[in-house]
Amino acid sequence: MNTPPGDGMSPAAARPTIRDVARLAGVSPMTVSRVINGGQSVQPETAAKVDRAIRKLGYQRNDAARNLRKRGNLTLTIGLLVDDIANPFFSALARAVEDSARLHDYLVLIGSSQNSLAREQEVISAFCSRQVDGLIVVPSMGSHKFLAAQIERGTKVVCVDRPAAGLAVDTVLVDNRPAARQAVTRLLEQGHRRIGYLGDDQDIWPVRERYEGYLSAIAERGASPDPLLVRHGLRSRAAAATAAGELAALPERSRPTALFTANDLVTMGVIDSGMHAQLSLVGFDEFALADKLTPPISLVAQDPDVIGTTAATRLFARIAGDVTPPRELILRTRFISRGSEEISAHSATDRIST
Repeated sequence: MNTPPGDGMSPAAARPTIRDVARLAGVSPMTVSRVINGGQSVQPETAAKVDRAIRKLGYQRNDAARNLRKRGNLTLTIGLLVDDIANPFFSALARAVEDSARLHDYLVLIGSSQNSLAREQEVISAFCSRQVDGLIVVPSMGSHKFLAAQIERGTKVVCVDRPAAGLAVDTVLVDNRPAARQAVTRLLEQGHRRIGYLGDDQDIWPVRERYEGYLSAIAERGASPDPLLVRHGLRSRAAAATAAGELAALPERSRPTALFTANDLVTMGVIDSGMHAQLSLVGFDEFALADKLTPPISLVAQDPDVIGTTAATRLFARIAGDVTPPRELILRTRFISRGSEEISAHSATDRIST
């Protein structure tokens, strides 16, 4: 699958047709159609020529057009692009979108970008080649002007979890920065002064917002963050576990007494390392069994069901004809205190005076 060109134009605009394949193979469009549909009346040599032409041109059958249902010219499909479908947050969000889509008799196509703009363009191009009626996109880093051509063709777009640079569309977010500031303030109120930060890539908008909230909470106490206690770019549980171990291994006067983790995978990595039993911990994102750990983990909880449902509701409103100006919807998170922010939850060697 080819990556869209740098000028932002979608390859769907120049997608090869059955006639192009027929011309290259030296056969009729009807013969190409028979080959594509598995017809038994085509000679093997002819079918091979058609297959070679299809591969050379990169032709893709338009399944959506073949299955149009009686609702105007809609295909009753939408595309959902997330960062990583293996991430529990995005899995739950996808389920909520699917549940909403089912109520509208829609099918959802799902893909992951792995926070790669090239991969995102590739997957969106594949969705649009199937003529989806709309897209729900968790944008990766970089300009999203390449989507303008699809929007002009009538494809509706809603962004979720982060805004898309260069694109004015409905966007569903949460209050990342104030929520992170509140969480770190809770640690400060417990007497912690050396608070470590562990997070994903800084080019991911919500991660950057949460880091800014961490910095704000510390600055409000008249302090400055110690660069020794900050780790960015943690894209896996293993990387987060290693980073937590590094912080815990610092000399006693330098090591943190508490950690703030910027997403659920990083939090779980800290748990994998065992450091949650030695350092106070507050994480961003609720996850299964967080309340069953010893000690249980205090968390900032955002609701992926509500986020996904809200995004789907906006998308289906647009598909139904809503032409009001794009909206930015900011949903509230909630802080769930389970005591892991308290100094008293850990051994005396990890305590500091208040």
